[in-house]
Amino acid sequence: MTETRIAKDSMGELEVPVDALYAAQTQRAVNNFPVSGQPMPEAFIRALLQAKAAAALANVSLEQIPADMGQAINQAVQGLLNDENLMQHFPVDIFQTGSGTSSNMNANEVLATLASDIYGQPVGANDHINYGQSSNDIIPSTIHISAAVELAESLLPALEHLVQVTRDKAQAVDKYVKTGRTHLMDAMPIRMSQGLESWATQIEQNIQQLKAIQPQLQSLAQGGTAVGTGINAHPDFAEKFNQELSQITGLTFKPADNFFAHIGSQDVAVSLSGQLKATAVSILKIANDLRWMNSGPLAGLGEIELEALQPGSSIMPGKVNPVIPEAAAMVSAQVIGNDAAITVGGQSGNFELNVMLPMIASNLLNSISLLANVSRLLADKAVASFKVNEAKLNEALSRNPILVTALNPIIGYMKAAEIAKQAYKEGRPVIDVAAENTDLSVDELKKLLDPAKLTQGGL
Repeated sequence: MTETRIAKDSMGELEVPVDALYAAQTQRAVNNFPVSGQPMPEAFIRALLQAKAAAALANVSLEQIPADMGQAINQAVQGLLNDENLMQHFPVDIFQTGSGTSSNMNANEVLATLASDIYGQPVGANDHINYGQSSNDIIPSTIHISAAVELAESLLPALEHLVQVTRDKAQAVDKYVKTGRTHLMDAMPIRMSQGLESWATQIEQNIQQLKAIQPQLQSLAQGGTAVGTGINAHPDFAEKFNQELSQITGLTFKPADNFFAHIGSQDVAVSLSGQLKATAVSILKIANDLRWMNSGPLAGLGEIELEALQPGSSIMPGKVNPVIPEAAAMVSAQVIGNDAAITVGGQSGNFELNVMLPMIASNLLNSISLLANVSRLLADKAVASFKVNEAKLNEALSRNPILVTALNPIIGYMKAAEIAKQAYKEGRPVIDVAAENTDLSVDELKKLLDPAKLTQGGL
């Protein structure tokens, strides 16, 4: 049986684990919300702690709390950030009060316990750690801070890595020409590099759009306190807070132009989630292209061979599956689902407060983390390492009647269509059929229907 102690808050007394750094309000949340068994993401907790450090340092500079107390709070934060078992102190479920008050008080109580020991005098969870703040501005701010940090330090570098690896691979496979496909049907040829450059461009476009959101993401509600008016916060608190936070994180944060909008809505989070969804759609496209190109090896397209990473079947010996693209496809599906939840969450801005903040935070950070992780896997264990099956590419190219499209300006669409249909029907190379049905010589046809030349466009 867990040994307990008695803790007290404004609602009375209750039992708390004897070794817990948190106190009564956190315990009430643990008791009240046995929903998912999942705590808030570690990235969120770290950002919340950094915000508490920034608040303490700002309040010291504004002479709102004693300097030694502020330093004790900051020292407590640093100790937690370096604690390998950090998350044991933050047990509150994601599905809690919609403002995130429980998580805010969890941080306040833990820091109050640690800072009191360092300071040598009582440091209050509400009166000191939470000074100049409300759950209603620090939780929306923490959503922005955590997402901004994870975007800058994790997702954008991962996507840039995927672009670079894809471009390097495109250069390496530029010599290979393959059958293009539209509607999953044979079409005009392309160089394999052209398909990969298309993927790289997709991801680059997503990077540009994500970067465009960063300035909005790095504007914070902090300073608006309960409803946006800034009650109980020093007039210069927001500015000083953002200065201190920028020093701590290495990112440039600033106060929101309008605190009411940042507290009453989560429009920026919804916008970011929408762009994460767009990124997921691009990842899914790349993953599916890889799966199709790898399909076979005998009964599918068999154009490439993905790196063999693990046995593919518990019953079929020798089977190897495209596991990395499959993982990427599942990540994409999850991010799309997260976006749907965040969209509903964004609609829950009622008057002066959004009341689905913890769920929005969790899903947003989950999407960023999933995309960052799988982008590196896709780059390193699928794109970089696949091998080209040149014989399979050439076999399909030589038998592709759609090459006759290049003859349209010379013999007309209808005549070209007749040649294509005959080549299909008889299973013969289009050059042979065209030589029989036109005045063009075989040498002329070889030049006109050269697959490599046809990838360059023009007449």
